Amino acid sequence: MKGIGVSPGIVVGRAFLLDRDKLKPAMEKIASEQVQGEIDRFLDAIAAARRELMESHDKALKNSSTNNGSKDHLYLFDVHLMMMDDKMITDETAKLIREKKINAEWALTLNVEKIRKIFDRMDDPYMRERQADISHVAERILRQLMKSDYDSIEKISNDVILIAHDLSPADTMQLNLGKVKAFVTDLGGRTSHTAIVARSLEIPAVVGLERATEMINGGNRLIVDGIDGRIIVSPTLEQVRHYREKAEKYLFFQRQLLENRELAPQTKDGFAIELAANIENPEEAESAISHGAGAIGLYRTEFLYLNRDDLPKEEEHYITYKRVLQMVPDQEVTIRTLDLGYDKISRHRFHEDTINPAMGLRGIRLCFKQKEIFRDQLRGILRASQHGKVKILFPMISGMRDLRQAKEILADVKDELRRKGIAFDDNIPIGVMIEIPSAAVVADLLAREVDFFSIGTNDLIQYTLAVDRVNEHVSCFYEPLHPAILRLLQNTIEAAHGNGIPVSVCGEMAGEPLYTLVLLGLGLDQLSMNPLSIPYIKKIMRDSTYEEAKEIVKECLTFTVATDVENFVEEQMRHRFTDDFLMKL
Repeated sequence: MKGIGVSPGIVVGRAFLLDRDKLKPAMEKIASEQVQGEIDRFLDAIAAARRELMESHDKALKNSSTNNGSKDHLYLFDVHLMMMDDKMITDETAKLIREKKINAEWALTLNVEKIRKIFDRMDDPYMRERQADISHVAERILRQLMKSDYDSIEKISNDVILIAHDLSPADTMQLNLGKVKAFVTDLGGRTSHTAIVARSLEIPAVVGLERATEMINGGNRLIVDGIDGRIIVSPTLEQVRHYREKAEKYLFFQRQLLENRELAPQTKDGFAIELAANIENPEEAESAISHGAGAIGLYRTEFLYLNRDDLPKEEEHYITYKRVLQMVPDQEVTIRTLDLGYDKISRHRFHEDTINPAMGLRGIRLCFKQKEIFRDQLRGILRASQHGKVKILFPMISGMRDLRQAKEILADVKDELRRKGIAFDDNIPIGVMIEIPSAAVVADLLAREVDFFSIGTNDLIQYTLAVDRVNEHVSCFYEPLHPAILRLLQNTIEAAHGNGIPVSVCGEMAGEPLYTLVLLGLGLDQLSMNPLSIPYIKKIMRDSTYEEAKEIVKECLTFTVATDVENFVEEQMRHRFTDDFLMKL
């Protein structure tokens, strides 16, 4: 199955199918040398199932004594325990494994089906009904073999690959990272919020498969290739061997890249761009440092609002931001104010009254509507600013009216803190996200009244090309190198530099190796990305020159169709980076 690899890494494991409760084992052929290991695994599963059944028996016995209840049905535990040891199950299943060279799950399924038919032909109605007991016993053993939990994300207790139709950011944050080794979803695209979170958590992920939940059963053995976006169900031994080698190669490549993390992010001819990190929560600041980030270029604060019934207050904002600043004491931290949107989950009532939330009450518009939410956050940011180098970034600015209104509220909050004698950085830099086409068009006007720009390419592309970036049906229309996008980027950068302010890209384009030389050649001052991408982008920069990047951009701007631009850029990158470039991140 082919989807969109949104978080690199390769994992071999068993599927946990969210929201499904039926076990569906699949046949897997095994090699002769694996037969005894598979039989041992089957016997271990029986032993585990027996322990589980004994524990249930003891609990039932205790409850019957405590509650003076009946013990009449406790004999059923004994019946099932006896069935687990019956040679009809143990020996016959082992025989099938040995003779047919198949996995234990499939052998047990074939054997149980055969036993059920035998019982079904019996004249005695009582004996015919015993086939249900056989099924229950087999299911208990199967659950142990397939190591599957089927209730909810919180109850995952074994190493699994999570399969879901979609995962909300709140779902993703609940993942037990010690157990969930990868995830796969029907929906989503490279810039969906779930994808962004996957990269930040460093979990291999493939999204946009459309029918993964139909094609994959709980307990299936899978290979998840988050590098190429490929899923293999019930892989052969050769495939497992191939992908394990690929995983080792990927890890080796990563280790090599990390060795360069202390080197300067500059080209061979001395042109430097700051490489910064996008983070979702304070814990990720550590990953930013370890991957060589020079700053926190985008701190998304939405997670303060997610998965809860109340709203964060000023003190919580202050403590959270202070914590991030203390983790990166020498670096600038750009805090983006609340940007709850259509691809984010909120339990708060103000987010439920729109049918098209991407263009509805979100970002700065929500802050204007719910000023106390905005003011609480601004107070928290300003108070935290005395503990480090803070910059404030306003999202969803469409033009001068939005910018001035946001600045007026900020000025009012500053006055409030001054009256109370609360210290803060009075010269805190103010910037705007350039993510709505109108803002890019009037960038020359906005640049006169802010200290920096940060281009949010995810939304800028979405709004400019009218493409829902999480809709897999139109993902082919999402073209980052579309001539319209290149022109908007060029216009924004020229407007910023013409007014003496720096400009960064903090969207997913920044961390995509294919686009590095284009962004470099356009003359950006900073690229902010998920921390994992920083070493790779730095390598590309250090192996290139600014002059050749400018030549590539010059050529790109002559094309009229996005696919021509993309083909040209890909050709240029493959020519320069060959094997390394094939290892996509």
